[in-house]
Amino acid sequence: MFTEIFNYLDKTELTNTWCGVVIFPNRKVDTGDTKRYTELPSSPRVTRIYLDELTSSAPSSIPIETVKLIIEPESTATTKAIEIVNSARKQIIDAAQQREIIELIEKILIYKLPSLSREEMEKMFGLGELKQTRFYQEVFAEGKEEGKLETIPQLLALGLSIEQIAQALLLDEQVVRQAAQPKL
Repeated sequence: MFTEIFNYLDKTELTNTWCGVVIFPNRKVDTGDTKRYTELPSSPRVTRIYLDELTSSAPSSIPIETVKLIIEPESTATTKAIEIVNSARKQIIDAAQQREIIELIEKILIYKLPSLSREEMEKMFGLGELKQTRFYQEVFAEGKEEGKLETIPQLLALGLSIEQIAQALLLDEQVVRQAAQPKL
């Protein structure tokens, strides 16, 4: 972390001071092994946060609740995610900020629960919300591209040329040539 901070500061012309926040799921993960940077971790510029110690008695905040989702047990993660999304819809007026929170929640759930299906995600977020997330749009674009590439051998078999296929599928001719190569 300190290397990254100092590299960043070296490459920018910022005149303000820096601070760092290190987030741990719990104290067990924080080894405290800081021999190389003895003074820095105890500096007032560095704050350690232990997610399991964030009390529920503190006022609830959507960003904090979203980060706490990382350590939420798998059995309750989807329920908690739905609660956060519903709170975000009620409390955050800016649609772009709402989408950012939903995208972050979605990413956390994808890593936490990789077996979650697209249908479950749609049900959780609502189809309209899911389709607006960057993750969905990227996956959709990848699927569309793969579909185009899979049709290339069939179009070649019908007698179309590389140029015709590239023009019809709006692809670069080199991409069509690579897709036409037999896979080993």
